[in-house]
Amino acid sequence: MQAIAVLTSGGDAPGMNACIRAVTRAALHRGATAWGVQDGFDGLVHQRMEPLTSRGVAGILQRGGSILGAGRCEEFFHDTVRRQCLAFLREQGVEGLVVIGGDGSLQAAQEIHKLGFPVITVPGTIDNDMPGTDRTIGAYTAVNTAMEAIDRLRDTASAHHRAMIVEVMGRNSGYIAVRSGLAAGAELIITPERPISLDEVFQEMEKVERLGKRHFVVVLAEGAQWDAAELTRLINTAENAYEARYTVLGYTQRGGSPTALDRILATRMGVAAVDALWEGMSDMLVCWREGQIVVLPVDRLPPRSDPWADQMDRVFEITDT
Repeated sequence: MQAIAVLTSGGDAPGMNACIRAVTRAALHRGATAWGVQDGFDGLVHQRMEPLTSRGVAGILQRGGSILGAGRCEEFFHDTVRRQCLAFLREQGVEGLVVIGGDGSLQAAQEIHKLGFPVITVPGTIDNDMPGTDRTIGAYTAVNTAMEAIDRLRDTASAHHRAMIVEVMGRNSGYIAVRSGLAAGAELIITPERPISLDEVFQEMEKVERLGKRHFVVVLAEGAQWDAAELTRLINTAENAYEARYTVLGYTQRGGSPTALDRILATRMGVAAVDALWEGMSDMLVCWREGQIVVLPVDRLPPRSDPWADQMDRVFEITDT
């Protein structure tokens, strides 16, 4: 290959820049040109692309966000538009594409493959909810960011004898909630995978109150049966020992400098993506499975799973109070 391009799509995730850096330098190492597509697939649609150099990607390893910009583009899912995008890439001499993003990005990459253009996807999303891979770029950092926020919120909750409902991101995955809740010593964790009744919430509150705790911290995944505002209202309309307040952490979980683990994961995945293109692969997802980087066919990806979920639940049950 003489040239490849890289883009970041969907929601940004800490570590995307580390992956861009790795893809760029891996391509240059092979004597190829690297191009960066701006603002995800929208940049392909509107032909916004810039050359990437080793010097140009220096100093981005530790930065959050994406130097290329990220986002979603509905226009790209029209067949005529996709064909125009690929014609543009070919005109620039680009022979392969690396897409960094989540589920929607993976679907868009598949559409590119169907038109005969080589494409490799790298999983970049804080939700850690993609099939085939145990880890996605950004998830480690999001957990750490949420944990630090929960630590601070516990302080103020304890000062006022309150229940603090902390809603974290994750879409339909409880990955961030379980990890950050366990790391921060939350009293209760509620996720889409393991719903809980309101009576059980009150039972946990009563148990914690009997132990003499001045706070009751609930970490709530955004895809659970209640949102933070609703659960807070339900708690405050019932008679219990704690007055409830809530905080939605929101986009703070996407930003900030990636942790060492995310930087290393992103770098390894970026190099693996370039290797896969040079080996003639396409329609593949770079995955982290059982402690190793592997490249798997998208049409045969095993379903999403969390190999540590049961152990995490058991540890939380033992240590939550």
